[in-house]
Amino acid sequence: MNLQIKEISTYSLLFFMVLLLGGCTNHVAREKLPFPLTSDSCAEKAKVVSIPLPVIANSPNEGITYGALGAFLIHNRNDEIHTLLAPQVNYNQNFGVTTSLYSAFYPKPTTNIEVNLSQSTNINYDYGVKLRDTSFMDKKLELNLHAYGFADGSARFFGFQARSPFQMQTNYTDQETGYTVSAGYEFAKYFQFVVQDRFRDVQIRQGAIKNLPNIKDRFSENDVPGINGFRTHAVRFSLIHSTLDHRDTPTYGGYMRLSFEPTFKALGGAADYRDYEVEIKGYIPFDNARYITVARFMYNQTLNDKARDNVPFLEQSVLGGETSLRGYGRNRFIDNTFVLINLEERIRLFRWEIFNVTADWEVAPFLDLGSVMHDFKQISAKTFEYNPGVGFRAIVRPNIVGRVDIGVGRNGPAVFVGLGYPF
Repeated sequence: MNLQIKEISTYSLLFFMVLLLGGCTNHVAREKLPFPLTSDSCAEKAKVVSIPLPVIANSPNEGITYGALGAFLIHNRNDEIHTLLAPQVNYNQNFGVTTSLYSAFYPKPTTNIEVNLSQSTNINYDYGVKLRDTSFMDKKLELNLHAYGFADGSARFFGFQARSPFQMQTNYTDQETGYTVSAGYEFAKYFQFVVQDRFRDVQIRQGAIKNLPNIKDRFSENDVPGINGFRTHAVRFSLIHSTLDHRDTPTYGGYMRLSFEPTFKALGGAADYRDYEVEIKGYIPFDNARYITVARFMYNQTLNDKARDNVPFLEQSVLGGETSLRGYGRNRFIDNTFVLINLEERIRLFRWEIFNVTADWEVAPFLDLGSVMHDFKQISAKTFEYNPGVGFRAIVRPNIVGRVDIGVGRNGPAVFVGLGYPF
């Protein structure tokens, strides 16, 4: 614990020192910044803000990662962010040196593009592109595309059920390629119907954590379906009701999503099973949104005729990581069903303009509660994980959020650094 606190304090000190010493603002001729870096929405001399930042994180799966990144913000005529470029170099004892480039483009209010390129010297890589466009059919039709390929040598498996023991921990490399394509149509005020096509190819390989047994040394395909890899193809149907004031940085409103995803082996799925999911979120502002109370409830259940026997373990109900139980690493708890509750109070400490960029600085104490179970009828308060924590965020509205979340689970604290709100 003392080591964790020291690392966080060092991060904060370096963060502010580098901000004060290294940031700058320039104006660059637009012809020197070709599309998609700029577009007609940018001035002839586009404002470019560059800010170097240290990077340090300590998650339960990956361990300590540290390095540096440079954030380059290109603005349009309305002084809104048109492009974010974030080249980064990190070091982790398990994966060596990782070089990456994250890019986000906002050429017009109805379109955004994200590109991520990341390669480590040992096992890990992450390549992906996301595209969102809401310009069709009088802005009633929303199209989304996400194509990806990655390898994560830090993946863990502890067994099924809520009380899977920490001592049963195993390691493997989760290597995946896939895509999701969706179309959502707004058929009434605040309502949207979404159809999504999803393909996923998973290979389970030797992991990068040398002091842990490999998953295949402790478990077999009979114990853990999908342990030898799997491929799945499914279509998901979702009904969404949303009154949020903004998609990426909401300050008030409500959101509800009901999803159903049948997977059929005859159509390319790993097995015949069905996935049901409910998500409900609410945002309640106080004092002109200086305080925002945020709550989320999620329920997920994966069923087939033979219970868990044929459903790949990574296709079941999964909890853990920076968007669910923030006191644990990714995929810590796996079973047929999960229940998740996230409570968070987002408090704006101050609004600060630095290098001609206006950012809201937030602190967010939170509590994550969740449990997995074989069936919803087995739900019990005794099986729930209670993860208190605190988040620190910098928000450049309307679409950029940088965050550091520190959650505490039964095995100690976890620190996650990333972009975007966790929910």
